[in-house]
Amino acid sequence: MTLTAEHVRTFAELTGDYNPLHFDEQFVAHTKFGRLVVQGGLTTGLLHALVAMDLPGPGTVFLSQNWRFTAPVYIGDTITATAEVVSVHATKPVCELRISVSREEGEVVLEGTAWCYTLSAGGD
Repeated sequence: MTLTAEHVRTFAELTGDYNPLHFDEQFVAHTKFGRLVVQGGLTTGLLHALVAMDLPGPGTVFLSQNWRFTAPVYIGDTITATAEVVSVHATKPVCELRISVSREEGEVVLEGTAWCYTLSAGGD
């Protein structure tokens, strides 16, 4: 996903996150970032979509997350979320994932682990 200024505006409208790091070029020019960054929720949102739609898939929700941001994501960056199953509970539809989000050139911008629960259509 390539993140745009429109994504940042929409996320701010939905959440109220109008931090000047996302909107004020003069402000951010004097920070270590140097240019506008996207909200962290846009980055982690890719993980929510990955878990809900692909791995483990539909009906899955996060039970817990433990991740850290390792680099900023800037407006215009293209990022990709990945997950790897680390363990599966023997008697419950629960698994642990190793997760990451990377920029298109390979730099990891977020890494960590998460526990997920998958509900079946029968209501498990």
